[in-house]
Amino acid sequence: QVQPVESGGGSVQAGGSLRLSCVASGYIYSPYCMGWFRQAPGKEREGVASIDTTGAETYADSVKGRFTISKDNTKNTLYLQMSSLKPEDTAMYYCAADPPGGLPNNNCKMLGYLAEFGIAGQGTQVTVSS
Repeated sequence: QVQPVESGGGSVQAGGSLRLSCVASGYIYSPYCMGWFRQAPGKEREGVASIDTTGAETYADSVKGRFTISKDNTKNTLYLQMSSLKPEDTAMYYCAADPPGGLPNNNCKMLGYLAEFGIAGQGTQVTVSS
């Protein structure tokens, strides 16, 4: 059974850094598209970043210049390096992979679609204090 498993969350002060990891277990082949989304209490899911097998990266405007997504295809492991963290980054962070049937037109830039329909893990909490 395909299941992403996230780790690396925690508590940090504003301006600090964290690195999240996600192992996509159960895949025979590396998913075409993987990414991260987050959800804060009382708020909608927000796509954060994605990366496809060519290495093309997409970021939400809210994290551009602060977050970096990367992937080790040999280990089916996805990373999210988060720097200059802000209190508004506080949320549960989820790793997601291609939904069944793939993304429309294999468009890995569709962060919102990946967040809503991707195969997601259980999440890891990130808390940023001011």
